[in-house]
Amino acid sequence: MSRCFIVLVLMLATAGPLAAPVTITDDRGATVTLREAPRRIVTLLPSLAETVCELGACDRLVGVDDYANWPERVRKLPHVGGLDDANIEQILALRPDVVMLSSTARALGRLESLNVPVLGFDLKTLADVRRVFARVAQVLEVQGADAAWDRIQEGVAEAARSLPPNARGTTVYFEVSAGPYAASENSHIGEILAQLGAANVVPGRLGSVPLLNPEFVVRADPQVIMISERDAGTLSTRPGWSRIRAMRDGRVCRFTLAQGDVIVRPGPRLAEAAQLMADCLAGRLREGR
Repeated sequence: MSRCFIVLVLMLATAGPLAAPVTITDDRGATVTLREAPRRIVTLLPSLAETVCELGACDRLVGVDDYANWPERVRKLPHVGGLDDANIEQILALRPDVVMLSSTARALGRLESLNVPVLGFDLKTLADVRRVFARVAQVLEVQGADAAWDRIQEGVAEAARSLPPNARGTTVYFEVSAGPYAASENSHIGEILAQLGAANVVPGRLGSVPLLNPEFVVRADPQVIMISERDAGTLSTRPGWSRIRAMRDGRVCRFTLAQGDVIVRPGPRLAEAAQLMADCLAGRLREGR
């Protein structure tokens, strides 16, 4: 037996397993095959960055969108734009193995044309959150997606149990951003409100986060308004809004920017989001504190 053959056998015996390709179908129905589980990841949605970190792979992130700010370590990463203004050149310079983004992001087609692997995800409902957890875990080749989802469900149930019986059936208007854009029954926010026993005044038939005529809210006359402290200052100047029960009774919850991030991002912090909304319904969070 030659010396070279013996050396080759020893090398093969001590070598680790060869990396296997990873194939996944994203929310567009596009099948993407990566040579191996990605080590360099760019995300273009805050909730996707949070999901990667929740699954224990924060160290694989090399770039995030401009709004990603949790957990703390992502603040130090390169920020490469947003949904409609992603910096393609900066992303390319980061040499990502994959870019995870919204399936409707403008950058998706451009990155594909440059042969950058992309995974497009839809994140509007709780079912979307669960599915994306599973798919991101599949791409990363890690465990923990089911456990993360179970923690969310347990946290939402705990938030619901913290509410007094008389809070059930409370009619709620949740404003996502000025416009006004509101969270409907078909959004993840609306679904959590339903699990808390609240009644969302914005029907799902209008879309997930529809742009409303302000008069719609006046007619709906919600008992509670949930809104960012950034936009709450305009409420008293909106025509007719002084007649809304929530305004008359002082039941307006003004969430801080950090609290708003927790609630509007469909990701791993939804149990905390549910508790914030429960605290509002119970009268424990009138001023976002």
